[in-house]
Amino acid sequence: MPKHSTNHLDPRSPLVLDTRELPRRPGVMRTVKRVVPAPADLGLEMIGVPEGADLDLDLRLESVSEGVLVSGTVTGPIQGECGRCLRPITDSVVVDIQELYAYANSATDETTDEDEVGRMQGDLLDLEPALRDAVVLALPTNPVCRDDCPGLCPDCGVHWDDLPADHSHQQIDPRWAGLSKLTRQEE
Repeated sequence: MPKHSTNHLDPRSPLVLDTRELPRRPGVMRTVKRVVPAPADLGLEMIGVPEGADLDLDLRLESVSEGVLVSGTVTGPIQGECGRCLRPITDSVVVDIQELYAYANSATDETTDEDEVGRMQGDLLDLEPALRDAVVLALPTNPVCRDDCPGLCPDCGVHWDDLPADHSHQQIDPRWAGLSKLTRQEE
């Protein structure tokens, strides 16, 4: 018995692609270019694509013997904060995507686990899981505003770039405090 998820895809969802226009003959190809809103929680704790931001999809759908091969690029904005100094970061991400969506009752459908290969539901395929995997894996786990970001002073929390070069929080051991008075008197 084929392994299929019970949730049905909504053809109106921006990340659900309809392949009715793609004949089921190997070698046939169609291109899809569209701008879709980013789904919620597309990112990591400190950086990600804002929900609803425009994602540019430039995809190629190819009919292969076992299903539909989707490949192309996804481009979108990212926002977050620096892992060293907590300043805001804005940039963009461009990721390659490639995923096979197996036809129902195909050999691939029968020989692979449900989470190994994407599955077609009739003529529909859900691009969101593949897109989410590609984007999240492309994001840095510890983003920085610049490679040489010095971060924050651990004692006062001020950004090192905003502090004078001789900034310090020298802690004097109370047992030696009396000696420090002697060195100040000599000056």
